Amino acid sequence: MFNAQMVLGANSRCMLKGNFVKYIDYIADPARACAVIAHRGAWHTAPENSLLAIEKAILAGHEVVEIDIRRSADGEFFLLHDDTLERMTGLDQVPETLTLQQLTSLTLRDRDGRANNRMTDEKLPSLKQVFELTRGRIFIDLDIKHVEMLPEVIACARSMGVEGEVDFKADLRTRDDLAWIRGAVEPYGVPFMAKTHLETTDAETQTDLLFQLSPFMCEIYFDRLEQLAERKSRFREAGIALWVNTLDPVACAGFTDTAALKDPEAIWGSLIDAGVSAIQTDEPQALKTYLDNRRA
Repeated sequence: MFNAQMVLGANSRCMLKGNFVKYIDYIADPARACAVIAHRGAWHTAPENSLLAIEKAILAGHEVVEIDIRRSADGEFFLLHDDTLERMTGLDQVPETLTLQQLTSLTLRDRDGRANNRMTDEKLPSLKQVFELTRGRIFIDLDIKHVEMLPEVIACARSMGVEGEVDFKADLRTRDDLAWIRGAVEPYGVPFMAKTHLETTDAETQTDLLFQLSPFMCEIYFDRLEQLAERKSRFREAGIALWVNTLDPVACAGFTDTAALKDPEAIWGSLIDAGVSAIQTDEPQALKTYLDNRRA
């Protein structure tokens, strides 16, 4: 069984003179390299969204780990991506119908689940267990499956003392979105990442809203790389870092992990040259190796 007290790997890049920096300060550092975001943890050798997958991301020196958050029948938060428990636990049931105790007693299938992966000793974790593990060790991207839960997750993070080490995100498409963010999130002063789409007909409206809010980072979507490059200086002047997903199912304009494994310079390198400084990937070790070689 995984030991949550394993020590932090010496190659972590989120430390400054021995101290773990705040997420916003880390992202704002102009001297940093592109951040590696491990999607659902380092899941190639551990169940996704498990404590072990998160620990392996920490030990590998990745800067951020992405996790999926849902709420149990008794109002507690836990990690799971899907709408059912089938893929990761073999139980064909809606997770929100179970209590946290029931959920955290379930063992997880290895890697990305499914019947062809063996059952492990890893248990489905609660969000509080994750915060205990990650505090002062790695930043967390919280993919909250129902946006109305966001204020409650903020409260959980604050109660655990990690509110400066996690990001909260939501779509910023309309003035109603902006008003909701300013009312429900902004008063808490937590790291907030807007999700903005440049591939839509209302791209300019979304961009204007983004600069009105001026979050520390933006998860950006596009259908042409030029849409990023032509706004690069404006994003930099506003202090808004750009986050892009190269996950195969949701990647933009063919900038996928699969393509990056064949030609990392054409995919990850081109994104970085266009102004991207945070990349979420299912191939975090390959991205880290590419970035190390790029700096060499």
